[in-house]
Amino acid sequence: MSAASCCKLRVLFVDDEPLIRQIMAVELPARGHDVIVCEDGASALKTLSEKSFDCAIIDLQMPGLTGWDVVARMQELAPDTLAIIHTAHGSMDAAIQGLRMRVFDFLPKPCSLFDLDGLLLRVADHRNLMNKTIALEKTLRAVQGGSELVGDSLAMQRVKRLTDKIAPTDSSVLILGETGTGKELVARRIHDLSPRSSMPFVAVNCGALSEQLVESEFFGHRKGAFTGADTARKGLLEVADGGTLFLDELGELDKAMQVKLLRFLESGEVRRVGENEAFHVDVRIVCATNRPLTDMIAAGTFREDLYFRINTFEVSLPALRDRKEDLPALAHALLVRHLKGRRVPEGFLSHEVLEVLSRHEWPGNIRELANSLEHAVILSNGSVLSPDDLPGSLNRRRPLEFQRDELEMGFGTTLATAKPTTIQAMEKELIFSALARHNGDKPKAASELGIALKTLYNKLNQYQADAAARAG
Repeated sequence: MSAASCCKLRVLFVDDEPLIRQIMAVELPARGHDVIVCEDGASALKTLSEKSFDCAIIDLQMPGLTGWDVVARMQELAPDTLAIIHTAHGSMDAAIQGLRMRVFDFLPKPCSLFDLDGLLLRVADHRNLMNKTIALEKTLRAVQGGSELVGDSLAMQRVKRLTDKIAPTDSSVLILGETGTGKELVARRIHDLSPRSSMPFVAVNCGALSEQLVESEFFGHRKGAFTGADTARKGLLEVADGGTLFLDELGELDKAMQVKLLRFLESGEVRRVGENEAFHVDVRIVCATNRPLTDMIAAGTFREDLYFRINTFEVSLPALRDRKEDLPALAHALLVRHLKGRRVPEGFLSHEVLEVLSRHEWPGNIRELANSLEHAVILSNGSVLSPDDLPGSLNRRRPLEFQRDELEMGFGTTLATAKPTTIQAMEKELIFSALARHNGDKPKAASELGIALKTLYNKLNQYQADAAARAG
């Protein structure tokens, strides 16, 4: 990301003097800005109603509509556009009027190119600050804490090494993992370790966007572009200009929006809904999903060209059940976050609680762990957490300790004497025998059986559900 791309502005220049318009039509593009020049207030207002700008430099004294008239109408037509008065008639009265009308600054007439450059640099700084403010407001309701990845398991060490290598680049990244594994945290780490760290990080859950408004959410819209568009609005891509846009649950986007996203990734251009002119933004895209995109491509519900465009680097996050050695550190970090940075009391996380946590399979991953600990903190007496403070589901749904007698009790059958009479029963006997031989080590049992670990978990969950149904 270059400094020039950060400072590129969309400028409307309004002046009734042809020579000044000609100069600005040449000098502003030479400085890397997009510019449209207008000869009077009426044409300026028409342009403002059709296109979006970062700032409008407006001559104060013009025939017909004055500069003040244009500024007054801008408040309604383009409230995000900064108004700059260009005048040779500066006075205290004009300054007071400018304050009342929320004018951003004054530019003397005639102006030097040095003054113009300084002014536009301030406009760029203001725009970037406003974008970061908008991005912050979007995330304050769900505080995510820092971007430190907790855990020293081999799987997490691989994730840390990979993110540290790809963060300094501008390459697109696809983060894969089950719901609740911390995909947004990885995206934040990539942003925080990149040259874009001082610019906005904007996160959006694609599955939460209304199908009718998803294009407006991404690209923004002008006032009156559709029913309910009472004001102009910046899109997420524009808000994230210079920074990172994190698209969570990317697989939820419909095919039409996938095409528009692909077009942006290829061109870097944004066109607000209801506008004809496109403008350029500099955004790094990081995507995440818990859905099998390759299967969706085969089914025709996800575009293959978009998949390859977003998948320069792929980061796979392990499920919590596959890195249980990280549980103590994760639990401590989540308690610190819940206690808002206060010190966790010595012994607050008891061995008994850790034992219960380690037995659970965590289908909801870290998100489920965070909710369980919050539940426990609220019910605790404030001195130490006990197993009774944890949600009942953790204590009721005891994962199987794969000893022979517990297998028999847990699934309502006596394996020592039961004689399999069906294929399903034989399959069940093979699975339990393999687990018993490996002392409950599921990856080893799955490997011996020649099946995927996920398949083994599905079988065990089904057996447990069948046993619960018979007992109930």
